[in-house]
Amino acid sequence: MGKVSVNFKPKQTTKKLLKHLQDRAQQVVINRFGLENDGEQMTLEAIGQRYSITRERVRQIENFALNAIKKSESFHEAEEIFAELKKVIHDLGGIVAESDLLPMLANDKVTQNHIGLYLVLGEDFKEAKEDHTYKKRWIVDGHVAERVHKALIDIHGGLSEHDLISENEIIDRVLCHDGICEITAHKVDSDMVKRWLSISKTLAANKLGEFGRASSPNVKTRGVKDYAYLVMRRHGSPMHFREVAAGINKTFGKKTHIATCHNELIKDDRFVLVGRGVYALKEWGYKTGVVRDVIADILKADGPMSKEDIIDKVMKERYLKKNTILVNLQNPKYFKKNKDGLYTTV
Repeated sequence: MGKVSVNFKPKQTTKKLLKHLQDRAQQVVINRFGLENDGEQMTLEAIGQRYSITRERVRQIENFALNAIKKSESFHEAEEIFAELKKVIHDLGGIVAESDLLPMLANDKVTQNHIGLYLVLGEDFKEAKEDHTYKKRWIVDGHVAERVHKALIDIHGGLSEHDLISENEIIDRVLCHDGICEITAHKVDSDMVKRWLSISKTLAANKLGEFGRASSPNVKTRGVKDYAYLVMRRHGSPMHFREVAAGINKTFGKKTHIATCHNELIKDDRFVLVGRGVYALKEWGYKTGVVRDVIADILKADGPMSKEDIIDKVMKERYLKKNTILVNLQNPKYFKKNKDGLYTTV
C-alpha cells in the first residue's frame, strides 16, 4: 500500500485536544491509545492496577475524557483535520482496513495511534470491529461498505475449498459484482478493489499471488504436500517427485528432502501416480488405480476398443511403456476379445 500525506502534525494536534483534561484523565487516554513511548496500548485492567481503581472505573474515566474532548473548543478547531481524514478514507474507497490505513498515514506506531484517536473521536468515522469474516475497518460511506461486504461474501461463496484464481480474475469478479457496479460516489479501480479485498478474512492470496478461500490448504500452506500442489499446478503437467522437491526449494526457498516429498505425494489424494515416480494432479483428469483399473475405466466409458486405441487412451492417463499395457490386456481374469476382435471387460 502506498503512502498518503496529511497536512497536520498528529502529536501537536493531540496535545491541544488533551490540554483541557485533568491529569489522570489525560493519562488514561494516553495509555489506552498508546500515545507515548513505544505505542503500547494498555488494557483497562492494567491501568486500573496502576491507579488502584476498578477496570469499570477506568472505562468511565476514558468515556468521560473522550466526551469532554468532543465538547471542547480545541475539538472544533480541529475540524479541518477530521475533514481531511474523512477525505482520505473516501478516496481510498469509503471503507478501509485499519491495518492498511494507519501505515499509509504514518510510519511509527505512536503516530499511528494518535491518528487512531482521531478516528474514534470524529463523528464521520464508523468503526466496524473485527469478526470472523472481516478485519477491523473504518467507514465513511455506509452505502459503499454495504456493497463491498456483500461482494466479498458472494465471491467467497462462489469458490470451492480448493479453487484458486489469479489476482486479475478476482479483481474482475469484484468489479463485475452487481453491488459494486451500482457505486457512483467513487471511481473504482484495481487499487481500490485490492484494499477492499484486504478487509476480508475469508479470502486471501497464497505465496504465488493466487486467490482462494483463506481456509484452503492451497492458500494457507501447511507443509510439503501443499507446496508440492502449488508447484505442480504452476508447472501444468506431470512431474517426477525429484522435480517437485527441487521446485519447492526454488519457488518457496524451502529445502525439501526428496524422500519426504515422495512420501507426501503418495499419501495425498490430490496427486496421482502416472508413471515411475511421476505424479499428476487428480484435478487434471488423471484417474487413480493400477494400470488394469485405468484400462477397465476406459472400456466401461467408451465400450469395446482395439488394442491400438486402448494403448493411445491409456498413454494419455499414464506414463508407461506400451508393453506394460499389452501385458495387462492379456490377463483373461479382467479382459477378453469379442467376436469383432475388440477388447472388453470380463
